[in-house]
Amino acid sequence: MITDALPVQRVSDLKEQESLPWLVEELWTQQGVGFLCGSPKACKTWLALELALSIASKTAALGKYEVQDPGPVLLFAAEDAPAMVRSRLSGMAKQRNLSLTDLPIHLVMQRSLRLESTDDQARLEATVAQYRPKLLVLDPFVRLSSIDENSSMEVSAVLAYLRALQTEHEVAILVVHHARKSGGNGSAAGLALRGSGDFWAWGDSNLYLRSKRDGLHLTVEHRSAAPPDPIALELCSDGPYLRLREGAKEEGGPEKSLSDRILEALGSIGCPHKLEQLRASLRVRMQTLIHTLRELEGDRRVQRVNGGWQLIDSTPNQPGETKAGNAEEQPAEG
Repeated sequence: MITDALPVQRVSDLKEQESLPWLVEELWTQQGVGFLCGSPKACKTWLALELALSIASKTAALGKYEVQDPGPVLLFAAEDAPAMVRSRLSGMAKQRNLSLTDLPIHLVMQRSLRLESTDDQARLEATVAQYRPKLLVLDPFVRLSSIDENSSMEVSAVLAYLRALQTEHEVAILVVHHARKSGGNGSAAGLALRGSGDFWAWGDSNLYLRSKRDGLHLTVEHRSAAPPDPIALELCSDGPYLRLREGAKEEGGPEKSLSDRILEALGSIGCPHKLEQLRASLRVRMQTLIHTLRELEGDRRVQRVNGGWQLIDSTPNQPGETKAGNAEEQPAEG
């Protein structure tokens, strides 16, 4: 039996890529696949429609990020009625002085699609071949598949189909997906993606929406490009219409540390704070809160009393006393 060798080429003979091609500058690479991830009500669909409108109209996304490869967009919106999709896009278009009737944005009217089904795969590919979109939006993944999201084998099979679809038709694919309940508290934003780690590994460009105490934030990552700084967003009204826009950056430098926020909360009133009160007001995990309080206690900045936690007063007091009371109740000095 004669086996043909694999095709090989000398690396120095390959054509070098001069620059990374963008679909939308800094946000999505040309013909890239990936996820737009966030918790429920985190404006995932609003951001997907913002990108769709920008690509179809060659207008800057969020009023800032230029479109480099404009063209048709194909949407599959499994959770929104067609009338709702039209209403949102129409309002967003009017804010840019655009006519929605002039834009090549197409909505798949099939109400059910299963990405693991070979029949539905063939129908979706035929639709992409017919409309030749620059961007295909699938929103959301959980409504487009009945596979086990935690099964690497099942997930990888569906993602392999989408990658083949992207390669064959040179289309960027954006899949809207839900975040873990924990929100991905790890150091990497990709940990927010719910389900198998194959989701994170698959993406060329990924967008992560997170609701924080100071508003909505967008984190971007790319396989082959440096990410932009996190972007503050807000859903605002412009007359009768709603739109997603880049919000004002928080003044006063970077976000305060949890230690500073605890000290600020304890200093706001004269009586001690119970743990549950602090956790509710600061919106942090109880374990994280306790750990930080113990660090502050070790630094002689806070103390435990019968009523909860309070600041240690650094001003002079009468011998044997502090702001909290008798010195016997305080941590030992030195």
